[in-house]
Amino acid sequence: MMDWTDRHCRYFHRLMSRRARLYTEMLTTGAVIHGDRGRLLGFDEFEHPVALQLGGSEPAALARAASIVENFGYDEINLNVGCPSDRVQNGAFGACLMLRPALVADCVRAMKDAVSVPVTVKCRIGVDNQEPETALFDIAQGCVEAGADAIVVHARKAWLKGLSPKENRDIPPLDYAVVHRLKRAYPSTPVAINGGLATMEAIAEQLQFVDGVMVGRAAYHDPALLLRVDAELFGEPAPLKNCFDVVDAFIPYIEKQIARGERLSSITRHMLGLFAGMPGARNYRRRLALDAVRPGAGVETLMQAVAEVRDAVGRREFVLGRDVQSQGP
Repeated sequence: MMDWTDRHCRYFHRLMSRRARLYTEMLTTGAVIHGDRGRLLGFDEFEHPVALQLGGSEPAALARAASIVENFGYDEINLNVGCPSDRVQNGAFGACLMLRPALVADCVRAMKDAVSVPVTVKCRIGVDNQEPETALFDIAQGCVEAGADAIVVHARKAWLKGLSPKENRDIPPLDYAVVHRLKRAYPSTPVAINGGLATMEAIAEQLQFVDGVMVGRAAYHDPALLLRVDAELFGEPAPLKNCFDVVDAFIPYIEKQIARGERLSSITRHMLGLFAGMPGARNYRRRLALDAVRPGAGVETLMQAVAEVRDAVGRREFVLGRDVQSQGP
């Protein structure tokens, strides 16, 4: 989710669920240690619970970065052992660490020694020609012995050569069953599953076998999915009733960010899928895509885009109501 789940995205998503745990885009140890920490690590208290995902392969550097992250107030630190991009491979971390389970264990141990917040691991079921039953269980065993607080598994292999990062998200076949077996092997360690889960029904089914479900692109492209999380998974009322209420609740944050010099498009790019499947959604997306990037664009631009949906929904309800009346005596 690099370049996707930034602080604006997370604030937006938090409006729709109090209970979902939010994850940052991945940051490297070098960026955390040497970069602009305020810009890279800053977040709004409203985002809690929020976890920061770290990329790295040097235990000492990961420990130092983890300590910095903890001091910023994050609720969890997640070590990325699953990203297959060339950029990550060139840095000798991400999915290529599936080939080095002992090093991953050393990384987890160093981070655990440095911080008191939970340290978790996100991995694949294997890379290239690895046998998942061996690769996944080797990584898990080392992480558990090193004290990892949870393991999140993207239930696909990653092909380090021959497939792009995008293709690695779709082409390798999913194997949920091996993750279910991992959970049975480690009953006291929380295990979450990731990959190809795009509906509440699919999520609920997986929760019969594992402790949690991580959803990435599905929640980003159809964020209204999050409005169902609290009620259907936790038995609690949703924070807001519908997508229109979400926009209204987001407006004060957007106004504050624009006043600080942020561009509207930097925020609304995360909102393009909000009304997916609803009448007027195409015009809503078109307006935001064209108008939010213009200099000086403000919340009125967003409201004009939302009006495309409000008007289309109103027209549809009027037509449906008229059809119902025409069928009367």
